[in-house]
Amino acid sequence: MISRVRLKKFDAKYKLERGASKFVEITWYFFKMIFFLTAFPFPNFLKAGLLRLFGAHIGNGVIIKPRVNIHFPWKLVIGDHVWIGEEAFLLNFEPLIIGNNVCISQRSFLCGGNHDFRDPAMSYRNGPITLNDGAWVGASCFVGPNVVVGTDSVITAGSVVTVNLESNGVFRGNPAIKVGTRWK
Repeated sequence: MISRVRLKKFDAKYKLERGASKFVEITWYFFKMIFFLTAFPFPNFLKAGLLRLFGAHIGNGVIIKPRVNIHFPWKLVIGDHVWIGEEAFLLNFEPLIIGNNVCISQRSFLCGGNHDFRDPAMSYRNGPITLNDGAWVGASCFVGPNVVVGTDSVITAGSVVTVNLESNGVFRGNPAIKVGTRWK
């Protein structure tokens, strides 16, 4: 059988509005390498200030641990008292909205970018992600594009989320399924 995939036809500009000029994007990558991708624990107020400088909307009391990879800060909204753990990857080709009192644990991957596997050119199939107030994304979780995580929901470590999750649930597995209620 001959493959129908034609990666040479992939168009990186098709269905992707980068949201900033090449200069801004390159400048962001420079700051990201120095202040975010490093193991050095730069102060949170400095990291929040840099994100604001590049267009992010950042609340108060935000904790951003070392080695956090934020792709497009100009498409990022973070509420108050949010924790983002070591090596979290926020691939936000589309808006990423993080509510108040949200915990994103270490090595979680919030993936707002994807490809259409039914298109031989593998065109983008991106989408926004919303984590509502009080949500907790456990360590090493994957949250895909076009997902809304309900208020006070918990995604346990290593889970994979590709559909919307209701509020106040505890979700586990691949695919993540509801296994309990957070608050009785």
